Amino acid sequence: MKRPTMADIARRAGVSKVAVSYALNDRPGVSEATRASIRSIAEELGWRPNSAARALTGGRAQAVGLVVRRPARTLGVEPFFMEFISGVESVLAERSYALMLQMVTDEVQEIEVCRRWWGERRVDGVFLMDLRSEDARVGAVRDIDLPAVAIGPPEVAGGLPAVWSDDGASVHEIVRYLATLGHRRIARVAGPAELAHTAVRDAALAEACREAGVPEALLTHTDYTGEEGARAARALLIAPRRPTAIVFDNDIMAVAAMAVAQELGLSIPADLSVVAWDESPLTQVVRPMLSAVTRDIPAYGARSAAALLALIDGEAVEDIREGYAHFVPRGSTSPPPR
Repeated sequence: MKRPTMADIARRAGVSKVAVSYALNDRPGVSEATRASIRSIAEELGWRPNSAARALTGGRAQAVGLVVRRPARTLGVEPFFMEFISGVESVLAERSYALMLQMVTDEVQEIEVCRRWWGERRVDGVFLMDLRSEDARVGAVRDIDLPAVAIGPPEVAGGLPAVWSDDGASVHEIVRYLATLGHRRIARVAGPAELAHTAVRDAALAEACREAGVPEALLTHTDYTGEEGARAARALLIAPRRPTAIVFDNDIMAVAAMAVAQELGLSIPADLSVVAWDESPLTQVVRPMLSAVTRDIPAYGARSAAALLALIDGEAVEDIREGYAHFVPRGSTSPPPR
């Protein structure tokens, strides 16, 4: 079936294509009666605006972009991204905006995608996720005036509006709880060291251990995958003085570590307490259920999307501090073995 055009609407309404353009784009130049008639005919014919043509004539693309620098399988195994995107979509749908998503392998590709999208008017703005301590993307989007919202600590957002959660507060809560149970040998299996939120958690971990009066925690950085999480857990658990509690920076690594503990004949939580970052359905279906930090990730995505749309509309947008992720103890934590 042929897609209806403005010319089809003009013929049906008995007016010029210019009058149709004025009516459908809310511009002056036609009477309200004519505008209503044209819109009614457009609806009857099933006409929809051509977003590419609108972009070429200076209109909006009605889309925002998200470039993720992680392996594509991340979206399938790490619930955080899909929950975040669900929150983003809940806001975009209300404004008939689309989300463009692309996976890349390095920072150069990420910047290039943002430049291409903006140059081709495919997006009206972008989200910057997984902020680095020295993040070239921040300067790149500012140089081309691409509206962007940073998802991460404001101190590395370079003046871009930042939507962030106080990860340091979450770390302190976890360590206080484990120390109160009696743990003195604590370890953390973290994400990539170059990520800004990893650096925040690293610093908070050292401070929290000092405040709780326990020895400095062992720290291992990984790539967030289950394979790396299992490898790190195995190295910790076969050491001469293995930790009695391990905190993992995502749920996938925590679940992988539970399998390693079973492989080594260790009981959870009797021999080893395990904590996962960001509660998910996965943390609740394993046995014992994983103690985890929890926050409303869809709400996090929704506030990020609302901030980006406000920025696109020309509004002043301030940093948005989300509530920190609270620790929820479950079956995978207990006092350490005697």
